[in-house]
Amino acid sequence: MSIQERNDLVLEYLWCIDCVIRQNYGLVQAARLDGDDVYQSLALRLIRAVELYKPGARSMKGYIFSQLKYELLTCKSSKARYGFCAASYDLRGAVVSLDALMESTAHAM
Repeated sequence: MSIQERNDLVLEYLWCIDCVIRQNYGLVQAARLDGDDVYQSLALRLIRAVELYKPGARSMKGYIFSQLKYELLTCKSSKARYGFCAASYDLRGAVVSLDALMESTAHAM
């Protein structure tokens, strides 16, 4: 498949991202995920799904939806949210603002 063919298919199935986000909006809100970050993650997964799709028992649309739903579930992992590879799944409060860090070091001196 050429890059142009892939890009055309991605554009054709771009609506799937909005559909998955709408169907799982409660999850996105409950996990306090940034909408733009979620959209970007799903867009990258869509590109990979189009590239890796092999015609067979499942339609391309079905394959794309399953890939996007899986990606949405992994968006809330600590690795995805904070970039920590060895972090526990439910890591909370791992990100500290630089202002808070500077303030705490100023108090310690």
